[in-house]
Amino acid sequence: MPRSILVLYAHPRPSRSVANRRLKRVAEGVSGVSVVDLYAEYPTHHIDVLREQKRLEEFDVLIFQHPVYWFSTPSLIKEWVDRVVTFGWALGEREALKGKIYLHAVTTAASHGVFALEVTGRSALRDQFHPYEMMAGLCGMRYLPPFSLFREIEGESRPDRLDRHAAAYARFLRDLRDERLDLAQPYRQQMVAD
Repeated sequence: MPRSILVLYAHPRPSRSVANRRLKRVAEGVSGVSVVDLYAEYPTHHIDVLREQKRLEEFDVLIFQHPVYWFSTPSLIKEWVDRVVTFGWALGEREALKGKIYLHAVTTAASHGVFALEVTGRSALRDQFHPYEMMAGLCGMRYLPPFSLFREIEGESRPDRLDRHAAAYARFLRDLRDERLDLAQPYRQQMVAD
């Protein structure tokens, strides 16, 4: 049976986005994937906690899709996690998230090298989301490394890179939905610049 996937799209200025808008359209076009625009639903950050918990219970996979802001998520994602992922529901008595798959699909305005050890003192983009990985672990979720798009590499046009990345994202979502990814092995994000 295919997995059901929830993509929580969070871009505070979507009209200024090229890559995230394109990837949002890609996700909306994949059968079995539901996309929710968090900033459209919660422009004042007043999150309907019960609604979000009920929605999340219906899915097997949770993906936050967003740009990377100062090595982290846009603020609404942090607010969403703080309000929705509560003791007694997500862990403790209910364990409503146990067994679900969790990851971030992100875009950056920086090259892959900005996230390298010599620049940040940390080893990879995945490390930037360590608090979310820890939260997922505490809740019994299966955390996957971020699906990431970095700034284009020299000699490749932005439209070409975005086309390749959009195709890879659609393939990733279909493979995740259809259980064709070997989750025992970390998948290699092929869009990362060498």
